[in-house]
Amino acid sequence: MSPGPSTGLGRVVDQIEESLIAILLGLMTLITFANVIARYVLNSNILWALEATVFLFAWLVLIGVSYCVKVTAHLGVDVVVNIVSPRARKVMTLLSVICCLVFTGLLLKGSWDYWWLFANKRAFLEVNDVPMPAFLQFFAVWLNEGELYEKLPRFIPYFALPLGMALLMFRFLQAGWRILTDRQTLLIASHEVADEVHRPTADNREA
Repeated sequence: MSPGPSTGLGRVVDQIEESLIAILLGLMTLITFANVIARYVLNSNILWALEATVFLFAWLVLIGVSYCVKVTAHLGVDVVVNIVSPRARKVMTLLSVICCLVFTGLLLKGSWDYWWLFANKRAFLEVNDVPMPAFLQFFAVWLNEGELYEKLPRFIPYFALPLGMALLMFRFLQAGWRILTDRQTLLIASHEVADEVHRPTADNREA
């Protein structure tokens, strides 16, 4: 059983995740394409393109992890839960949710502590290449004693860590509630998903 449509806060988080994923993918594609044109057509180079793409990819992965929990796209081993009774499967899945919540809570605490240093005592530290956009210079007034940033301060790209873990925590709580209320059965992609993936290949062989 796949998760049903989200309601309330879930819809807001859905929109945030889906919008961010689309924006990040678009920016990565645009920057990479522009750098290819600059390098092979104009014989130039966008110095900050590689670092920006790495940061965008990190954001994409960390946000994508939580979205995959929402759509049950994470892979897992379901051999045991498929041979037990529905009641035992529900208990085992809820225990898995609890383990995931504990692990995610530790990651959230660690990522927040790590990021907070760069947003507080190390707010002056900048990345290597990505220039600071003018519309974000208000951070210099707030956190850098008014001294303008030349490069992007590290606390901005590093914010992907606590944000991604907070979204992941929310998704596990959401999944746990759905499992508890019998609107979802597993945290992982079921065998039905694998069957759908391989079905076109089998159809092509028959053709």
